[in-house]
Amino acid sequence: MTETMWAAQLTSPRRPLELMRVPVPRPGAGELLVKIEASGICHTDLHVQEAIDFPAGSPRPLTLGHEGIGRVVAQGPGAGRFPVGSRVGVPWLHDSCDHCRQCLTGWESFCASHRAHGYSVNGAFAEFVIVKERFAAPIPDALDSASAAPLMCAGVTAFGAVQRAEIGPGKTCVVFGCGGLGQYAIQLAKLHGASVIAVDALPGKLAVAKALGADEALLADAATAARIRSMGGADACINFAPTAKVWPIMTEAINPFGWIISVAMVAEPVPLVLEWLTYNGVRITGASVGTRQQLDDLLQLASKHDLKIEIERIRLPDINKAFARLSRGEVAGRFVIDFAAAA
Repeated sequence: MTETMWAAQLTSPRRPLELMRVPVPRPGAGELLVKIEASGICHTDLHVQEAIDFPAGSPRPLTLGHEGIGRVVAQGPGAGRFPVGSRVGVPWLHDSCDHCRQCLTGWESFCASHRAHGYSVNGAFAEFVIVKERFAAPIPDALDSASAAPLMCAGVTAFGAVQRAEIGPGKTCVVFGCGGLGQYAIQLAKLHGASVIAVDALPGKLAVAKALGADEALLADAATAARIRSMGGADACINFAPTAKVWPIMTEAINPFGWIISVAMVAEPVPLVLEWLTYNGVRITGASVGTRQQLDDLLQLASKHDLKIEIERIRLPDINKAFARLSRGEVAGRFVIDFAAAA
């Protein structure tokens, strides 16, 4: 096996990634060395690149990427669940403490000391990456690597939010923001039996939402909430739009005891009237990336149902061009690095 590999690394905050030739890592106890076939690009990668400093405790330089799919090429001591040649996913979670309340009660993605690929440890924007075997995800044969890559973060995040929303037949779920995560959420909410209303500021994304099964598609404006209320109101509002402007639409549209779930990273504060919360019993929460079990469940679901999302394949050397387009909102679905094309 080769001794060195190509990796796209952050060498300095707020600088373009650099394509570097670096040593191939060696798996330690309980670890796997995975040769990457495809790696999705997530908005979180952009957040890491644009931050004023490296994440606390991360290696410097840092290889980004947490939506990797590849094949096991070497096992560290004690690793035996995935034989060499197995295809596995490299998700956000690299590991967690396994003993805090969150880990022990099925909320490991909220573990305060969890480590993440492309954030706390080197990630999947490289030809090879190390993954903890107990956090590697088995990839069903029915899924090709490029299509499966965004499921490692975008897909499982949307899946966790839809599950949190407690939707089903007879319920109405409103999905705000119809980019990659919203597109997954529309399809997953339909698979859960709910009626789906898609809301976005761009007509083109609403057309995609309708094609993916949304029952209604509404342009975000001053009349949106009233239109949702005229359809019976929302039993769940899931926000993937990176703006606080959707908050008044959600609070007006939501039904009593409904869920408002925030997924997009929105830093601006929003107003909340406690009297309103008291008399309608609305539940408000956030949703982060999913757990190992949720990822396994999603992969099985995706292998049986054709979860469509627009994939634009790129080469590893073109990663900074993709980052620039992502920052300008010029991607309909998700970018995926195709390592066969990059070779």
